[in-house]
Amino acid sequence: MIRTLNIVFVCTSIFALIGVYALKYSVSETAAEKAAIQRQIERQQADLSLLKADWAFLNQPANVAPIVARHVAELNLQNLAQDQFGRFEVLPLRLTAPDALALDSLFESLNSGVDPIQQIISESN
Repeated sequence: MIRTLNIVFVCTSIFALIGVYALKYSVSETAAEKAAIQRQIERQQADLSLLKADWAFLNQPANVAPIVARHVAELNLQNLAQDQFGRFEVLPLRLTAPDALALDSLFESLNSGVDPIQQIISESN
């Protein structure tokens, strides 16, 4: 009986030992993959910062102006005029107080399960 129990314990120990070694190698492979991915991310971030610097340099007005001057006829570019911009007088003023009746009816319809926006969309179709 004791001999059988010892054999079972030895076999169990061997299987546990094999499992621990397999787990150790699996963890080390995962750590190596993680390190490789981190190095790749660092390389891509360095490339991205270089591209951002290039983009900032190329978008400077001194670099863009000659290109625009060469292609002004093809692009049909014109100078901006003052009347192209809006005026403050054209902007609508804010309401002094919210429409309480409209808000109450909106909340009542939402509480009853009716979607007023969907009704407006379906009426317009």
